Amino acid sequence: MESTNIIGIYDDPDVVVAAAKKLKENDVQIKNVFTPFPIHELWEVLGLKTRLPLLTFLYGAGGLITIYAFLYWTSVVNYPLKFGGKPLNSLSFFIIMFVGTIFVAVLLTLLTFFIRQKIGPGKEVVMIDPRTTDDKFAIVIERKPGITEEEVSKITAILKETGAVEISEQSKPENYIEEEND
Repeated sequence: MESTNIIGIYDDPDVVVAAAKKLKENDVQIKNVFTPFPIHELWEVLGLKTRLPLLTFLYGAGGLITIYAFLYWTSVVNYPLKFGGKPLNSLSFFIIMFVGTIFVAVLLTLLTFFIRQKIGPGKEVVMIDPRTTDDKFAIVIERKPGITEEEVSKITAILKETGAVEISEQSKPENYIEEEND
């Protein structure tokens, strides 16, 4: 049996944060929260962590070392030209290293994000509620097959109590991918 989602729609970001806190206090597992802009306090409330900043730093450090090695090799080892009395290994290519490091870090971070989120060309977008890209906020709670009606009514009551303007159930999960019948 396929699980469904209980969705609470909110109008205010502060109310969403308070609702997430209240749900966590009542041991309700929140599957996801959709917002039109980042709400950093939700990361703390939901206990989310990411290693993307660390990866970005490592990509940048690796890019810096690689770019410096390439510039050193081309300027000093392979084709040394001494002009104007400057030493061969000067920091004349500092700007190139700086810009190249930023480019490598951003490009590899973007690729890592796309691979991690399984985003790519041609992927069909499945949204819980299209209004979450404009001005609404949604809290999604997965209703698993073994959950009782009493627990569902408790979750619904908490959502109403915390200020949800709309509560609904959706049978298609947010990460639903339609399989092709061959």
